[in-house]
Amino acid sequence: MAFCLKRDRERHLKFASAQSAVGRRVLAALGLPDDTLDRTILLLEDDTVHARSTAVLRALRHLQAPARWLHPLILVPKFLRDPAYDIVARNRIRWFGRLDTCLVPSPETRNRFIDL
Repeated sequence: MAFCLKRDRERHLKFASAQSAVGRRVLAALGLPDDTLDRTILLLEDDTVHARSTAVLRALRHLQAPARWLHPLILVPKFLRDPAYDIVARNRIRWFGRLDTCLVPSPETRNRFIDL
């Protein structure tokens, strides 16, 4: 989330936590278990919900370069992308570490969170 906040200068992306009322409603509406967003990113775009690698790659096109340069990977078939996504999701804390604190939105970014 912090990665996207820094790089989404046009403020296209908005965020909700899985534990919020909005997050719980989305999970229930999609029939997903409560722990889904510990390892899965969902992107609501128009009236379509994208998950896993598709959600990440579609979100990247809204970010500044060089992150947006990864968007063409959307052309790789999903059956190849999603297993790679799962490997990163399972190992992200081991590879990138865990933050000592939770992100607290600044006054400038607070309006990007739809559930605050």
